[in-house]
Amino acid sequence: MPDGQDAKIHPRPASAGAEGANAAAGASSPAVEFRNIDIAYGKFVAVRDFSLSIRKGSFVTLLGPSGCGKTTILRSIAGLVDISAGQIMIGGRRVDDVPIYKRNIGLVFQSYALFPHKTVFDNVAFGLKYRNVAKPEIKRKVGQALEMVRLPGSEKKLPSQLSGGQQQRIALARAIVFEPQVLLLDEPLSALDANMREEMRVEIKKIQKETGITAIFVTHDQEEALSMSDRIVVMNAGSAEQVGTPEEVYERPATAFVADFLGKANMLAGTVSRSDRPTTVKLASGQAVNVLAPRPLPQGSAVTVVVRPQKLAVGAKASANRLPGRVVSASYLGSSAIYEVDIGGKTNIRANAPIDGRVLREGEAIELSFDADDCVLLDEAGRRIS
Repeated sequence: MPDGQDAKIHPRPASAGAEGANAAAGASSPAVEFRNIDIAYGKFVAVRDFSLSIRKGSFVTLLGPSGCGKTTILRSIAGLVDISAGQIMIGGRRVDDVPIYKRNIGLVFQSYALFPHKTVFDNVAFGLKYRNVAKPEIKRKVGQALEMVRLPGSEKKLPSQLSGGQQQRIALARAIVFEPQVLLLDEPLSALDANMREEMRVEIKKIQKETGITAIFVTHDQEEALSMSDRIVVMNAGSAEQVGTPEEVYERPATAFVADFLGKANMLAGTVSRSDRPTTVKLASGQAVNVLAPRPLPQGSAVTVVVRPQKLAVGAKASANRLPGRVVSASYLGSSAIYEVDIGGKTNIRANAPIDGRVLREGEAIELSFDADDCVLLDEAGRRIS
């Protein structure tokens, strides 16, 4: 979704006929669709010309650094933030001019946002009571929701009697109990410790699959995004840099930003010295490496070779590129080690390699290797060459 497009779809009142057509088309429409939306605060544009289609039953993550616009987009679906231009559709129905309480949305916040003076039952039942559901049905649905989040029998407890992880489960139960069209999760795991985060990642994904609900998840944590998502939207400065499966955005980053933000890839600047297949690139450090360019590149073209730390092996590999250097630092991780290696030039490279024997120490000679198809090529503008 490129920046700076002049054409916008501006909000305008929908006719009764259009609303009827939207309802009829709902069954075959995407669960959520953004059509060229802008979100501005005065002169500051937080989100620019953002378009995205989300299929029903999928788990989509908006991933990016603080201030990139991901939470703003999430809040716009719920009606907590007004859009300046464009349209938001839910189930084929335009909702950007629909009041918050009329959007069938479940919300899970970072802070849980439970009512401290209400019991677990009343917290979970809140949305059902608001929708005038009959009492026997409320009891049944609350019981089902608590079973699903593995907290049966906790109805009479107060939030203060629960751990952080249990409170997050209650917040999730409250968000899904009324069977919303879309579940929105705004950094819901950031307040938990590492072990609990991992456990809740599994739980949230399991519940989402069991219910078939469409989920939109916001995080700055790449591990969360990679492990939970059907698709990832990598955000940067209010725009989508890349949309794809976890494998696509990790293995085939579309831009230098995506390569760096998602996994801290090594980016080795160089120039094309031979345009045959494989293409040979002479790095700024002086070494020459072979890469599989998707098309012939003019000799002398400035390029960047992107290679993930996990793709770099310690020691020589047959028919592979070899990069000799010296260990600048080594971090022991149990089954693997992260090496920072000086191969010459201005930038050191990182390798995350399995430990074979012992961990090399600072100052020791090392040889790293990678295959020609282990990397991606970026052009001078920082975009993947295709």
